[in-house]
Amino acid sequence: MPVEVFLALVALIFAAAWTPGPNNALVASSAVNFGLRRTVPHMLGITLGFPVMILLVGLFLGELFQTSALLREAVRWGGAGLLLWVAWSVARTGGIGFGVERARPFSFIEAAAFQWVNPKGWAMAVAITAQFIDPAAPWASAGVVALVSVAAGLTSSLAWALAGRAITRWLSTGRRLRLFNFAMGALIGLMVIFVVVS
Repeated sequence: MPVEVFLALVALIFAAAWTPGPNNALVASSAVNFGLRRTVPHMLGITLGFPVMILLVGLFLGELFQTSALLREAVRWGGAGLLLWVAWSVARTGGIGFGVERARPFSFIEAAAFQWVNPKGWAMAVAITAQFIDPAAPWASAGVVALVSVAAGLTSSLAWALAGRAITRWLSTGRRLRLFNFAMGALIGLMVIFVVVS
């Protein structure tokens, strides 16, 4: 991969990883509600789950998704529906569960699997693989894209979790915490609407 292409890849992936999105809002909310240590599996699920998705999309599914409008729409709307449910859960309880008493952070597997229904994740995976996977060297170029995604995912999820953790003291009252959870849920919901409409 030429240096200028690699630098463009790094800039694109880091910008996508660090900007607000469902993953970052969920990590910040998890750190506030459950602490940094209990949020680590969620962070690692993002850090490894999205690069695995990029790798598989780049090597096997990219052309299928580019040619099948039905498949793209099914993933888009299915993912949007699940994300809206996640947004509602965060707004109500601050975590994923069936009620306040069962609220909990994402596990590693849940966070990794979440990448497959995240519309922002799919948009980025298809766009990145279409631009940066070299058909002459698919394994090597997909590997580079995946490794850059690991670095971006780890740094962004850690930064968002630390930011969430930093405001925990301010959120020590029940009212402020409920307001924060509602704001994070609303942010996720608005991002879903933005991604689906655009």
